[in-house]
Amino acid sequence: MSVTVDGDKSGLVPVRVRRILRGPRPEKVPALVGTACTLIGLIDIAAGVFPRFRASRMHALAEVLPGTLGPLSAALSLSVGVLLLLLAHGLKRHKRRAWRAAVVLLPLGAAAQFIWRHSVLGALLSLVLLTLLVRHRGEFAALPDPRSRWRALANFVVMGAGSIALGLVIVSAHPRRVIGDPSLADRLEHVLYGLFGAEGPVGYSNGVDWTVGYSLGALGMLTALTTIYLAFRPEHPAARLTAEDEIRLRALLDQHGGRDSLGHFALRSDKGVVFSPSGKAAVCYRVVSGVMLASGDPIGDVEAWPGAIERFMDEAKAHSWTPAVMGCSETGGQVWTRETGLDALELGDEAVVDVEDFSLSGRAMRNVRQMVKRIERGGYTTQVRRVRDLDDAELERVRRAAADWRGTDTERGFSMALGRIGAPGDGDAVIATAHKSDTDDDLTSPYGDLKAIIHFVPWGRDGMSLELMRRDRSADPGMNELLIVAALQASPGLGIARVSLNFAMFRSALARGEKIGAGPVLRVWRGLLVFLSRWFQIESLYKFNAKFRPRWEPRFVVYRTSRDLPRIGFAAMQAEGFVNFSLPRPFARRRPTPTPRPCAHIVPTPSEHEVRAA
Repeated sequence: MSVTVDGDKSGLVPVRVRRILRGPRPEKVPALVGTACTLIGLIDIAAGVFPRFRASRMHALAEVLPGTLGPLSAALSLSVGVLLLLLAHGLKRHKRRAWRAAVVLLPLGAAAQFIWRHSVLGALLSLVLLTLLVRHRGEFAALPDPRSRWRALANFVVMGAGSIALGLVIVSAHPRRVIGDPSLADRLEHVLYGLFGAEGPVGYSNGVDWTVGYSLGALGMLTALTTIYLAFRPEHPAARLTAEDEIRLRALLDQHGGRDSLGHFALRSDKGVVFSPSGKAAVCYRVVSGVMLASGDPIGDVEAWPGAIERFMDEAKAHSWTPAVMGCSETGGQVWTRETGLDALELGDEAVVDVEDFSLSGRAMRNVRQMVKRIERGGYTTQVRRVRDLDDAELERVRRAAADWRGTDTERGFSMALGRIGAPGDGDAVIATAHKSDTDDDLTSPYGDLKAIIHFVPWGRDGMSLELMRRDRSADPGMNELLIVAALQASPGLGIARVSLNFAMFRSALARGEKIGAGPVLRVWRGLLVFLSRWFQIESLYKFNAKFRPRWEPRFVVYRTSRDLPRIGFAAMQAEGFVNFSLPRPFARRRPTPTPRPCAHIVPTPSEHEVRAA
């Protein structure tokens, strides 16, 4: 029985068979090429290191070559292999510059394989990969990622450590040619000298010292050149919110800001933005470790969301970034999944308090009520005001206190933190402060009687969303409860009908897992979350939010495939400030004092159970 495969008319042939006959899909070519590049890189490294791989019938050709050409070819094979390993990830991500570099390196690797190892097969593998790269060159068009010069230091450390490890293998790969019995310390010393192009204490016979010396020198030169290149190449800064972008976003928030409690956080100065073709909607994002991370729902008219989402996906495709959305609402998740084909997973719940329904009376509020009464009897008073109602001196005092009370050098927050207080245009934000006068500390404290601060950003015309909580470490416990209650009680006078508090990750799992009748899987999952709460404040945030009897609004993470979730989670931790890869202080560049618009980033610390988490 014969089956004819004829384009789209091959209905009798199974889909899987047709895919095999047609070869790999174009979108899978970069992944295939990246894997092949890794394998050929390892083969080139092995060819330059291990002499036993050089046995072949073509040694007669090597006899007519200049004496140093063989060792130089070994060093070239080794260098090409290391560079191909470095380029493999870029090829998998469709990067154009990685493609250009691989096209140049593969012929050099093939020549080195043929001259040093006399391997026709090794050279053919490199040329086959080169042919595949040239044939599918259109698949490698991604633009560069944001980059900074701190990567030069990281490259120096990683490449230096790798060169030392590989150098020890090279020095030890010729046991029959070693003169004497050098110790590990002698071999390590030989490697360190060799990386700088000097001769070490280990001796070899039959010209092997030339091969080892050239190979070590190539590794040292490779480490130096890549570090210098990364240090002096032009920076490609991440997208930043321009003054014009901020004006356009504020106009959209004035009209549609009441839809999402996270809308005002789109005004962070370290976010980029893409607008829909009509300009009626926008998506704000930050690129972290190759992940294009948006937060919350798109800004603006829901009818224009698809246009902004399409621009977002086009930008991600142009740079080969992994698209992801953190903390979008149910409506936002539905639009994202419908327009892009991405998947959504419930991440947790946002605590929202309806001011009209809030009261300290009743048994459920007894603990909060008793704590607030106790603190008030201790002499604490509160003030709740719009930011525009604070004079310049008091606003500056609040800013300095919030920065000094942060407790850590790392500034945290991304999806639910604004990163500034009292910037122009933020006059509608609300500040709740706690004070205690007639103390000896008032005379020495630079903040006077100020003991705690809570900052809310606008949520449309009748709402506000919690942005930060700070307190003096010497103040009595319960400052945050006191100020949240004060803000809720003062909200009717400010025209506030709803207040968004903290975000509780995996709240539903914690709540269901502690109930009678919970299954073993749910109990194990809850136990794991409780364990992780030692570092990420998961359970304590849920319990703190639950004190105020809120309604829970689910929030979702939108992602492409399940394989991307670990990478997205790691990128989110970087964006939130829980993982920091910035330069050490001695190497960090000095930055000018920030202007009022990009004020110091201020978000809660992980040491307080009230931290604003994402």
